[in-house]
Amino acid sequence: MNETSAETLSVVVEQHVPYPPEKIWCALTQPHLIEEWLMKADFEPIVGHCFSLRADWGAVDCQVLEVEPNRTLSYTWGDSNLKSVVTWTLTPTSTGTHLCMEQSGFRPDQPRYYQGAKAGWPQFFANLEQVLARID
Repeated sequence: MNETSAETLSVVVEQHVPYPPEKIWCALTQPHLIEEWLMKADFEPIVGHCFSLRADWGAVDCQVLEVEPNRTLSYTWGDSNLKSVVTWTLTPTSTGTHLCMEQSGFRPDQPRYYQGAKAGWPQFFANLEQVLARID
């Protein structure tokens, strides 16, 4: 086994969003809102909480790793083959929030998962922005 086999890939999506971190936090942590932009979820922002994200194509098993309200949210994201971590970072700016999502842990022999995430997250971000524009 060579050294590169241990390296993993990450998908990073960053965007400036014209809303305060508190509003984005609601959309990232409230199940009825998560369902609108991502998938059906039995999410609770409690470290250690296990939840699943469900869509027509299947489900993703997750566990909350880190919760720092309005700043950082991290959870595992996977199935029997994929073990990855999704980390959201919210940084306040003078005109809103710098929102960063990183999904890390894709092995080089998992191109389907990696490409799926690269294609999927920008769409999820677009959906998230629509939800943010609508909620108070």
